[in-house]
Amino acid sequence: MNGEEVELIDYIRVIWKRKWLIIIPTFMCIIIAGIISFLLPPKWEIDAMILPSKMFVETAQGKFEEVVVTDPKQIAGQINQETYNNLIAAELNLDIRKFPKLKAENLKDTKLVRISIRENDIEKAKLILYSLFRHLKRDLDEKIDIEIKGIESKIKTKENLIKHKKLTIEDRLNEIKILENQIKSKKLDIQLKEIEKDKIKQEIISSKNKFKISKDREKDIIKAMKEVKDRISKIEEEQRKALREGKSNNAIGMLLYSNEIQNNLRYYNILNESLSNEKIIQENLNLEVKEKEEEIKQLDTQIEKLKTEIDTIITQISDKRNEIRKIENEIENIKNEIELLNERKGRMDYAQLIKEPTPSIYPVSPKKKLNILIAGILGLMIFTIFTFFLEYTEKQKAKS
Repeated sequence: MNGEEVELIDYIRVIWKRKWLIIIPTFMCIIIAGIISFLLPPKWEIDAMILPSKMFVETAQGKFEEVVVTDPKQIAGQINQETYNNLIAAELNLDIRKFPKLKAENLKDTKLVRISIRENDIEKAKLILYSLFRHLKRDLDEKIDIEIKGIESKIKTKENLIKHKKLTIEDRLNEIKILENQIKSKKLDIQLKEIEKDKIKQEIISSKNKFKISKDREKDIIKAMKEVKDRISKIEEEQRKALREGKSNNAIGMLLYSNEIQNNLRYYNILNESLSNEKIIQENLNLEVKEKEEEIKQLDTQIEKLKTEIDTIITQISDKRNEIRKIENEIENIKNEIELLNERKGRMDYAQLIKEPTPSIYPVSPKKKLNILIAGILGLMIFTIFTFFLEYTEKQKAKS
């Protein structure tokens, strides 16, 4: 250790030796700081809180989530960058060069923006904050207005779509009525054809009965013809017998035989003609029956065709009713979408002034006690260093 080594007691001796040089100037600094602090005009901190405009947006998962139109941090950044200062100054007729500093911050874990201003004129500060809110609200609410107009446009489009689908349902119902009328008409046609078919069947039965009667007459005619033929044969046999027995001189008898034979032949011819007529009648009746059976077949074909057409129409009606149910489900879905859009619209909020501009209870500046304390600490430090500098200077002079 050399002789230049200084102990703590030496520092204390120096401070004690020049204590008044430290205390008096420090005290003077404290007094000056106090006087200046009391002379400075007091400033209050006036603050307000803003809740930005909110709306609902659909997420990638198809859910709706409430979000603010503009990030609160972005709003605070715009205010701190003095974006609205010129607009406010122009509105309130203030000198932009003397415009007070606006401070904004996004409160942690909230969507609120706190705006504060330090000013000795509380009313002026309130006017500035109200003006700032109006400009912010105009910018933020403009996006909400655009979104609301978009939602209203969507709602109107969907309502028009519902009207169109209801008209489509009415058209389908009218078409169903027309098809049902067609079914009634075709069923009536079937009934008429069934009646006609029954009538033809009765006519067939009648024709068959006539055919049977004709057959019976035919048998009777054939029987009569046989009897006539047998009678002619018998008369001819008697005539030949008379000739063999020598009665040929009996002219009258021969003439009677001949007349009887002629009469029977004429009767036979009449019977034969009647037989031919019966054959013709039977053929006509057979033909008539075949024609009527063919008519029945045609009627059956027509009835089956009508039934097939009815089945086709029933299928068409079923398809149209299914289409109506599908359209009704679509209308219900559209109504649900409209309800969601109305809910989104109803839950959209414009920017709100959550907290009105309010001054602090006590002035925030000047901070008299803090200023006096700082002045005292700085005075002690400066004048203590100055004391050591004087002591060092005197020692250097003494050495030389």
